Amino acid sequence: MNQQHTETDMSTISERISNLSESETLAMSRLCRKLKAQGLDVINLSIGEPDFSTPYHIKQAAKDAIEDNITYYPPVCGYPELREAIVRKFKRENNLDFKAENIMVSNGAKQCIANIVMSLCDPGDEVIIPAPYWVSYKEIIKLADAKGIYINTTIENDFKITPEQLQNAITPRTKLFIFSSPCNPTGSVYTKDELKVLADVFALHEQVYVLSDEIYEHINFNGGHQTIGQFENIKDRVIIVNGVSKSFAMTGWRIGYMAAPAEITEACNKLQGQVTSGACSIAQMAALAALDGDLSSVKTMLKAFNERRDLIVELLNEIPGMKTNVPLGAFYVFPNVTYYFGKTDGTVTINNATDLCDYLINKAYVALVPGNAFGDPNCVRFSYATSNKMIAEALRRVKEALALLY
Repeated sequence: MNQQHTETDMSTISERISNLSESETLAMSRLCRKLKAQGLDVINLSIGEPDFSTPYHIKQAAKDAIEDNITYYPPVCGYPELREAIVRKFKRENNLDFKAENIMVSNGAKQCIANIVMSLCDPGDEVIIPAPYWVSYKEIIKLADAKGIYINTTIENDFKITPEQLQNAITPRTKLFIFSSPCNPTGSVYTKDELKVLADVFALHEQVYVLSDEIYEHINFNGGHQTIGQFENIKDRVIIVNGVSKSFAMTGWRIGYMAAPAEITEACNKLQGQVTSGACSIAQMAALAALDGDLSSVKTMLKAFNERRDLIVELLNEIPGMKTNVPLGAFYVFPNVTYYFGKTDGTVTINNATDLCDYLINKAYVALVPGNAFGDPNCVRFSYATSNKMIAEALRRVKEALALLY
């Protein structure tokens, strides 16, 4: 006879997953879709997705791949011709020398990052992350049973760490450092000089690997991308993650790639082979066309993003209490909103950034992401990956809703 379950029974869901937080950016996007389905005019400034279409020549390459029957299982690490194209890209655009054995293709840059952390970190290993950080870094570290060590930054310093902060955070247990430049969620971009002094700190600690997330490389208003992989004293311990999602408006194609020491790509290949196998064959051919093609479409998008950046910063600065800086890359602004903490409209009281985002989506129908998702509870993230018209309307609504708080 079956026994009745009691409250003392073990949970069906593993502790590993129970301790994992849902991505707050994806949760907000899901809420937006729900509200829109109810007929509400929601403006979604929560999602990190270009509003441009994938360029024609890339789509055509995918169609050709289908007609050419490139529809069988691809190699786990990616097609050789795509990996060679990635090698050429790194040489042409970053002056970095890799071989195909250093390259791994995955189902998006997020899988690259998960592969790397799982392949390098044992339980108790420390992973240093500057805060604010992309939402998934923290949760991926949890899955690896590693320990996240967070370095807090400030808007006054454009959300960048100093070499002194880095040195103070490193211990004998430090295995990995993860950062992005241009940064999600702040839009901060490290200069060559700023990266050089960080590299000099890493050079003193040979056990530490550096994971440089460069997915926003081409959305850079700072006169060109700089990679920490360029410095001779640490280049053998730098792992670069990139992809086609942001630069080529290919978010749904799910192609990311990494460049790393061969032993790390081999480890990631082993892991990916047991979890997902290779990335979509058609999407890989599209990515090949993207990387081997010219960057004219990228430059067009960059010009639009630069104009949108200027517009949203201007409009944010017109709102009382919004403390902003000028981001130099990606398509986000991350203002400090503590001015509104403790204020009320007579019905709702704003205690924190989450309350503020809840208030704005309910009052103004504008979706944002609270900064606590990125490790800074004093801020909220605005994405400007949408049209000038939508940005202007969203900020008009936000300004009117915030004016009701006292």
